[in-house]
Amino acid sequence: MDGSANPLLPAGYDVAWTIVSALMIVLLVVALVSMARSAGRITATAALVWALLVICVPVVGPIAWLAVGWRSGLVRTPAIKGE
Repeated sequence: MDGSANPLLPAGYDVAWTIVSALMIVLLVVALVSMARSAGRITATAALVWALLVICVPVVGPIAWLAVGWRSGLVRTPAIKGE
């Protein structure tokens, strides 16, 4: 082992994986918060399917929700007063 390397400093790939992991967690949290905020607009079944997709498919699920899910056609139409 090279005597000039500091064993207390992490290697570059450790730092890179830490950043990637942190970004994945942030993406997951943002998607779940967005989903919770739009819970009144989507059906319960659609919310369950999206939640499972976001949680079980780490990167693609949250990106799909943020790109398509919050404005998908599975939106509940509000009842019109007087009918």
